[in-house]
Amino acid sequence: YSQIELRVLAHVSGDDNMIDAFLSGEDIHTATSCRIFGVAPDEVTVEMRKRAKAVNFGILYGMGDFSLSDDLHISRAQAKEYIENYLSSYKGIEKYLEDTIESAKADGYTTTMLSRRRYIPELSAPNKMVRNFGERVARNSPIQGTSADIIKIAMINVDKKLKESGLDARLLLQVHDELLVECPREHARAVLEIMKNEMENAVKLDVPLKVEAQSGETWYECH
Repeated sequence: YSQIELRVLAHVSGDDNMIDAFLSGEDIHTATSCRIFGVAPDEVTVEMRKRAKAVNFGILYGMGDFSLSDDLHISRAQAKEYIENYLSSYKGIEKYLEDTIESAKADGYTTTMLSRRRYIPELSAPNKMVRNFGERVARNSPIQGTSADIIKIAMINVDKKLKESGLDARLLLQVHDELLVECPREHARAVLEIMKNEMENAVKLDVPLKVEAQSGETWYECH
C-alpha cells in the first residue's frame, strides 16, 4: 500500500485539505511542505519534503516538538512551529486528534474504522508520563489499527481470488502493509492484477487506496 496510514487519517478525520490532496493525485508530502513552509509546489526542496514527511508521520504517532526536533536535528522552537503550521493547515486532523483523546478518556478505549477496540488503561494512570503515553496510543491506534484491518481483509480476499483463478500461486506472507505471493514467472502479470484489484478495493474510503505492485525472483528485487 502507498501511504495507507495517511489515507486512513484523511478518511477518518474528514480533513478537506488532505482529502483534496489525495484525490488530485498530489504528493502528500509535497502538499504538506507547501503548507508548513508557505511555498509553491515547484519551490519545495528535497530537504523540505523530508521534513514534511517526518511531520506527517510524526503527527500519526503523537510526536511532540521534543521528539521532532531530535529526529530532524532542529531546535524545539522550529519543531513546534512546524507542528503548529501543520495543525492550522489541517484543521480537521487537529479536531479529530483532540476528539479521539477525549473519547478514549471517557470510554477507556479507542476503536478502528471496523469497530475493533483497543483498551488504554494508561489514560487514567496517576503518573503524567504514563498518561501522556496513553494519549499517544489513543491518537495512533485507530489509524494503525484500521490499516491493519484493511491489510487483513485484503489478505483474505487475495487468497480467495487466487484460489478461484486456478493460477499456480500462493500467498506467503503479510509484512506490515505488504503482501508477498509466490508463483511461476508466467503467472506473475495475472497475479499482480488480482492482488492490486483486491487490495485497492478491500474497503471504501473517501480517498483512493493505492497499491504499488512489483514482481521479481526475490522479495528484495520487488523493492
